[in-house]
Amino acid sequence: VQLVESGGGSVQAGGSLRLSCAPSGLSVSDFSMAWFRQSPGKERERVAAIATSGSITYYADSMKGRFIISRDGAKNTIYLQMDGLSPEDTAMYLCAAKESYYCNNWRTWTYWGRWGQGTQVTVS
Repeated sequence: VQLVESGGGSVQAGGSLRLSCAPSGLSVSDFSMAWFRQSPGKERERVAAIATSGSITYYADSMKGRFIISRDGAKNTIYLQMDGLSPEDTAMYLCAAKESYYCNNWRTWTYWGRWGQGTQVTVS
């Protein structure tokens, strides 16, 4: 199983990016999926999650209204649309997966069993 993130880059404050996570070896329709982020010297921080059903989503408070997590089963890909970016959003963004229907414990990064390598987002 491999989770491959893409879509990161450098953007001006106030700009937008859309991140993608395309797993191989698992179906996003059978797994709960999440985005976390991590900056050097900081703890891994939750961003958003989408449960297996695809209709239940969770967001960290600071991301609500700015970020949207979504899923395309046909492309076996999940996305993170990020709008209104600020320098505080600069981090490595990582995709995670877990075979759990509701992912109720999504806030804790140790809950997630599978991780990608990440894609860097830099906001200036």
